[in-house]
Amino acid sequence: MELAFTKMQGCANDYIYLDCRKTGLPLQIAEWARQLSRRHFSVGADGIICICTPQSPTAHATMRMFNADGSEGKMCGNGIRCVAQWLHEHVPVLAGEKVLRVDTLSGLKTLHYKGNDCWQVEMGCYSTKAADLPAVNMGEGPLVKAPITVQGRQYQASCISVGNPHCVVHCEDVPGLDIEKIGPAFEKHENFPEGVNTEFVQVVDETHLIMRVWERGSGETYACGTGTCATVAAMVEEGICQRETDVQVQLLGGVLSIRVCADGSVLMTGPAKTVYEGKAILPE
Repeated sequence: MELAFTKMQGCANDYIYLDCRKTGLPLQIAEWARQLSRRHFSVGADGIICICTPQSPTAHATMRMFNADGSEGKMCGNGIRCVAQWLHEHVPVLAGEKVLRVDTLSGLKTLHYKGNDCWQVEMGCYSTKAADLPAVNMGEGPLVKAPITVQGRQYQASCISVGNPHCVVHCEDVPGLDIEKIGPAFEKHENFPEGVNTEFVQVVDETHLIMRVWERGSGETYACGTGTCATVAAMVEEGICQRETDVQVQLLGGVLSIRVCADGSVLMTGPAKTVYEGKAILPE
């Protein structure tokens, strides 16, 4: 069978976007995510994002996100910007809208168009509570600079939920990090029963960070929107970055601007680009 899709990326966090507004969520979506995400053998992506009909009265669409291993994530910061851009490009009545609202498994998100294919996302408030990740064997929280032992080494981890779980640790040399070795050990650590996304951060100064991310279900990606938000939130909790200040985070795929507001909510600003449109061939 042929499957029409749009390939999009936000800071090189690339997904295959499917229009499921009429068909609904495909029953075989997990298998499609595994098949189509294989780089060199198929379309290649960090996963599939389905654009479905809205679930709440004020929303314009619903986002369902599936990692490259077929598992479903609750939220994707780079992905939701691309959903908004897709709506701009494919739904004529929304082409001129400056504010769009998208339902996700972690709640309704509001996006503001900033021009030049750039969107700001109201990500909601973050949490440092163990129950919200979830995390075990680390106390109830706040999980800020909490000790955790990984591969025999103790880290001071700040664990942040922004709709999905993140573990943020400092690294003196982010570009030189052997993330393929350490990333899976964090992802599958017994303290995180549902797995965890792990961000390795190098502080340049209070408004500039360098970060690499190991995402559960996908491995290292060029960017992670929720992970970037979690990283800045962690640095705020640790007293390194300030609230109500834009922090620029350098990722492998580009730069995202993150602001932690006075009430603990987070704003993320970054690009969303269409790469190409095509049709994939899937077995019947």
